[in-house]
Amino acid sequence: MSTYFTDKSFRFLRTLARNNNRAWFQAHKADYDAHVREPFRALLTDLQPDLRTVSEHFRSEPKTVGGSLFRIQRDTRFASDKTPYKAWQGARLFHERRKQVPAPSFYLHLQPGNSFIGAGLWHPETATQRRVRQFIFDNPGSWKQAAHAPAFRRRFDLETGEMLVRPPRGFPPDFAFLDDLRHKNFVASHAIEDSVMTGPRLRQTLAKDLNALAPFVDYLCAALDLEF
Repeated sequence: MSTYFTDKSFRFLRTLARNNNRAWFQAHKADYDAHVREPFRALLTDLQPDLRTVSEHFRSEPKTVGGSLFRIQRDTRFASDKTPYKAWQGARLFHERRKQVPAPSFYLHLQPGNSFIGAGLWHPETATQRRVRQFIFDNPGSWKQAAHAPAFRRRFDLETGEMLVRPPRGFPPDFAFLDDLRHKNFVASHAIEDSVMTGPRLRQTLAKDLNALAPFVDYLCAALDLEF
């Protein structure tokens, strides 16, 4: 069993949060590469066979450009917060057709005290939201299994941060999952303790979570006519 991240990974991110400027980052870029980026790329490589057992249509791509790893640089063009760097590192395990059509993804997040694994559709366009809502209405039984099975909900939370104030029009008020139709994001996530992120069983933990998230992602793929 391999370890990937260490206390130095979290120390770097905590210190970056306190020194969020280009001069500091450039002076400590070697630490970023050694303790955050390269361990994450190694993890992405090692997760490839685990992901293949979940779906042959998703990719864990370790390459530095166009791969799974998000840039640590923030896009500040339209943001009121002009700090240039994220104080975390994220990566998405993406669907092979993500560049052609909207598609759900798996997501890994490294941040001191706030690491997690998640999956789903984050900030989908309005047309995609409508397709998913209609699919939930047309297929409530399988939605119950994918998103509300007791074992699933014991481990994962459904993201409720951005929701419509009222249910969307056109759906009966007695629909069993009417509240779910208010979601703007269709995301399930599970927090991961720092000790797990730095421990020897991280890959095994993530592989288990990927399998547990598979029915939820499969449902969203079905809603968007995507292979899973």
